[in-house]
Amino acid sequence: MSGSWTGSGGFGGFDPRSSGGKSGMGIFDMLDQLKEEFEKKVGAATSGTRMNKGDVRAAVLALLAEQPMHGYQIIQQIEERSNGAWKPSAGSVYPTLQLLADEGLIKAEESGGRKTYSLTEAGRAEAEEAGGRAPWESQGMKGGGGSKTALGKAGMELAQAAAQVGRSGSAEQVKQAVDVLEDARRKLYSILAQD
Repeated sequence: MSGSWTGSGGFGGFDPRSSGGKSGMGIFDMLDQLKEEFEKKVGAATSGTRMNKGDVRAAVLALLAEQPMHGYQIIQQIEERSNGAWKPSAGSVYPTLQLLADEGLIKAEESGGRKTYSLTEAGRAEAEEAGGRAPWESQGMKGGGGSKTALGKAGMELAQAAAQVGRSGSAEQVKQAVDVLEDARRKLYSILAQD
Protein backbone atom coordinates (compact mmCIF):
# COMPACT_ATOMS: atom_id res chain seq x y z
CA MET A 1 0.00 0.00 0.00
CA SER A 2 1.19 3.48 -0.65
CA GLY A 3 0.39 6.70 1.10
CA SER A 4 0.75 7.66 4.67
CA TRP A 5 -1.43 8.10 7.66
CA THR A 6 -2.17 11.40 9.18
CA GLY A 7 -2.44 11.94 12.84
CA SER A 8 -0.16 12.01 15.81
CA GLY A 9 1.21 9.37 18.05
CA GLY A 10 1.75 5.74 17.40
CA PHE A 11 3.97 4.09 14.86
CA GLY A 12 3.97 5.84 11.47
CA GLY A 13 1.17 8.11 12.65
CA PHE A 14 -1.08 5.13 13.38
CA ASP A 15 -3.69 5.95 15.96
CA PRO A 16 -5.52 2.80 17.08
CA ARG A 17 -8.37 4.92 18.46
CA SER A 18 -9.29 6.23 15.02
CA SER A 19 -11.84 4.39 12.94
CA GLY A 20 -9.86 4.44 9.76
CA GLY A 21 -7.54 7.40 9.23
CA LYS A 22 -8.10 7.62 5.46
CA SER A 23 -11.65 7.57 4.25
CA GLY A 24 -12.66 4.04 3.38
CA MET A 25 -9.56 2.50 5.00
CA GLY A 26 -10.55 -0.31 7.34
CA ILE A 27 -8.64 -1.58 10.33
CA PHE A 28 -7.16 -4.49 8.34
CA ASP A 29 -5.83 -2.12 5.68
CA MET A 30 -4.34 -0.02 8.46
CA LEU A 31 -2.71 -3.09 10.03
CA ASP A 32 -1.26 -4.05 6.65
CA GLN A 33 0.18 -0.57 6.28
CA LEU A 34 1.48 -0.70 9.86
CA LYS A 35 3.18 -4.00 9.04
CA GLU A 36 4.81 -2.50 5.91
CA GLU A 37 6.04 0.54 7.82
CA PHE A 38 7.37 -1.60 10.65
CA GLU A 39 9.19 -3.89 8.21
CA LYS A 40 10.78 -0.86 6.52
CA LYS A 41 11.96 0.64 9.80
CA VAL A 42 13.15 -2.61 11.36
CA GLY A 43 14.62 -3.82 8.06
CA ALA A 44 16.66 -0.62 7.75
CA ALA A 45 17.87 -0.99 11.33
CA THR A 46 18.95 -4.60 10.85
CA SER A 47 20.24 -4.50 7.28
CA GLY A 48 23.79 -4.60 8.59
CA THR A 49 23.30 -8.17 9.81
CA ARG A 50 23.23 -9.72 6.34
CA MET A 51 25.67 -12.58 6.30
CA ASN A 52 28.52 -12.85 3.83
CA LYS A 53 29.27 -15.77 1.56
CA GLY A 54 31.29 -18.33 3.49
CA ASP A 55 29.77 -17.44 6.84
CA VAL A 56 27.82 -20.72 6.95
CA ARG A 57 31.11 -22.58 6.64
CA ALA A 58 32.72 -20.54 9.42
CA ALA A 59 29.65 -20.96 11.64
CA VAL A 60 29.58 -24.73 11.16
CA LEU A 61 33.27 -25.03 12.00
CA ALA A 62 32.88 -22.81 15.09
CA LEU A 63 29.95 -24.84 16.39
CA LEU A 64 31.51 -28.22 15.72
CA ALA A 65 34.67 -27.07 17.51
CA GLU A 66 32.50 -27.02 20.64
CA GLN A 67 30.75 -30.37 20.21
CA PRO A 68 29.39 -32.79 17.59
CA MET A 69 25.96 -31.82 16.24
CA HIS A 70 23.47 -32.85 13.60
CA GLY A 71 22.39 -30.46 10.86
CA TYR A 72 19.19 -29.28 12.50
CA GLN A 73 21.06 -28.51 15.74
CA ILE A 74 23.51 -26.40 13.75
CA ILE A 75 20.68 -24.37 12.23
CA GLN A 76 19.07 -23.91 15.67
CA GLN A 77 22.34 -22.89 17.31
CA ILE A 78 23.13 -20.31 14.63
CA GLU A 79 19.68 -18.77 15.04
CA GLU A 80 19.95 -18.81 18.84
CA ARG A 81 23.45 -17.37 19.01
CA SER A 82 22.63 -14.63 16.52
CA ASN A 83 19.56 -13.71 18.61
CA GLY A 84 17.31 -14.58 15.69
CA ALA A 85 19.12 -12.32 13.23
CA TRP A 86 20.33 -15.22 11.11
CA LYS A 87 18.70 -18.55 10.46
CA PRO A 88 20.42 -20.26 7.56
CA SER A 89 18.30 -22.57 5.48
CA ALA A 90 18.80 -26.30 5.32
CA GLY A 91 19.63 -25.66 1.66
CA SER A 92 22.76 -23.80 2.71
CA VAL A 93 23.78 -25.82 5.78
CA TYR A 94 23.58 -29.36 4.41
CA PRO A 95 25.58 -28.67 1.21
CA THR A 96 28.18 -26.93 3.40
CA LEU A 97 28.36 -30.01 5.62
CA GLN A 98 28.84 -32.19 2.54
CA LEU A 99 31.56 -29.88 1.21
CA LEU A 100 33.38 -29.89 4.56
CA ALA A 101 33.17 -33.69 4.63
CA ASP A 102 34.55 -33.87 1.08
CA GLU A 103 37.44 -31.64 2.18
CA GLY A 104 38.14 -33.96 5.11
CA LEU A 105 37.38 -31.27 7.72
CA ILE A 106 34.41 -33.04 9.28
CA LYS A 107 33.17 -36.59 9.55
CA ALA A 108 29.65 -37.89 9.92
CA GLU A 109 28.49 -40.77 12.10
CA GLU A 110 24.99 -42.12 11.78
CA SER A 111 23.06 -43.02 14.89
CA GLY A 112 19.35 -43.27 15.40
CA GLY A 113 18.70 -42.44 11.76
CA ARG A 114 20.54 -39.13 12.08
CA LYS A 115 23.96 -38.01 10.97
CA THR A 116 26.01 -36.35 13.67
CA TYR A 117 28.93 -34.28 12.45
CA SER A 118 32.22 -33.70 14.23
CA LEU A 119 35.54 -32.10 13.32
CA THR A 120 38.49 -34.11 12.13
CA GLU A 121 42.00 -33.06 13.18
CA ALA A 122 42.27 -31.01 9.97
CA GLY A 123 38.91 -29.40 10.73
CA ARG A 124 39.96 -28.60 14.28
CA ALA A 125 43.14 -26.97 12.94
CA GLU A 126 41.11 -24.84 10.49
CA ALA A 127 38.66 -23.81 13.23
CA GLU A 128 41.57 -22.80 15.49
CA GLU A 129 43.20 -20.92 12.60
CA ALA A 130 40.02 -18.84 12.31
CA GLY A 131 40.64 -17.78 15.90
CA GLY A 132 37.41 -19.26 17.20
CA ARG A 133 35.53 -16.14 16.09
CA ALA A 134 32.07 -17.05 14.85
CA PRO A 135 30.26 -14.99 12.17
CA TRP A 136 27.50 -13.89 14.55
CA GLU A 137 30.13 -12.33 16.82
CA SER A 138 31.96 -10.45 14.07
CA GLN A 139 28.71 -9.20 12.52
CA GLY A 140 27.63 -7.59 15.79
CA MET A 141 24.56 -9.76 16.18
CA LYS A 142 25.07 -10.45 19.86
CA GLY A 143 24.89 -6.81 20.77
CA GLY A 144 22.12 -5.36 18.68
CA GLY A 145 21.21 -6.72 15.28
CA GLY A 146 19.57 -9.84 16.64
CA SER A 147 17.65 -7.95 19.28
CA LYS A 148 16.30 -5.60 16.61
CA THR A 149 15.22 -8.58 14.56
CA ALA A 150 13.52 -10.01 17.65
CA LEU A 151 11.76 -6.65 18.10
CA GLY A 152 10.55 -6.81 14.51
CA LYS A 153 9.26 -10.33 14.97
CA ALA A 154 7.47 -9.39 18.19
CA GLY A 155 5.93 -6.35 16.48
CA MET A 156 4.70 -8.45 13.59
CA GLU A 157 3.18 -11.00 15.95
CA LEU A 158 1.46 -8.20 17.85
CA ALA A 159 0.01 -6.79 14.61
CA GLN A 160 -1.21 -10.27 13.63
CA ALA A 161 -2.89 -10.75 17.01
CA ALA A 162 -4.55 -7.33 16.74
CA ALA A 163 -5.82 -8.19 13.27
CA GLN A 164 -7.23 -11.48 14.56
CA VAL A 165 -9.11 -9.68 17.35
CA GLY A 166 -10.39 -7.21 14.74
CA ARG A 167 -11.62 -10.03 12.51
CA SER A 168 -13.27 -12.28 15.07
CA GLY A 169 -13.62 -10.35 18.32
CA SER A 170 -16.75 -8.78 19.71
CA ALA A 171 -17.07 -5.00 20.04
CA GLU A 172 -16.04 -5.27 23.70
CA GLN A 173 -13.00 -7.42 22.84
CA VAL A 174 -11.92 -4.94 20.16
CA LYS A 175 -12.20 -2.11 22.71
CA GLN A 176 -10.08 -4.09 25.18
CA ALA A 177 -7.50 -4.78 22.46
CA VAL A 178 -7.28 -1.07 21.62
CA ASP A 179 -6.65 -0.33 25.31
CA VAL A 180 -3.88 -2.95 25.40
CA LEU A 181 -2.26 -1.50 22.25
CA GLU A 182 -2.41 2.04 23.63
CA ASP A 183 -0.83 0.86 26.88
CA ALA A 184 1.89 -1.01 24.97
CA ARG A 185 2.68 2.12 22.91
CA ARG A 186 3.01 4.23 26.07
CA LYS A 187 5.27 1.63 27.69
CA LEU A 188 7.50 1.45 24.61
CA TYR A 189 7.97 5.21 24.59
CA SER A 190 8.71 5.14 28.31
CA ILE A 191 11.57 2.71 27.60
CA LEU A 192 13.12 5.30 25.28
CA ALA A 193 12.65 8.00 27.92
CA GLN A 194 14.75 6.11 30.46
CA ASP A 195 18.31 7.29 31.09
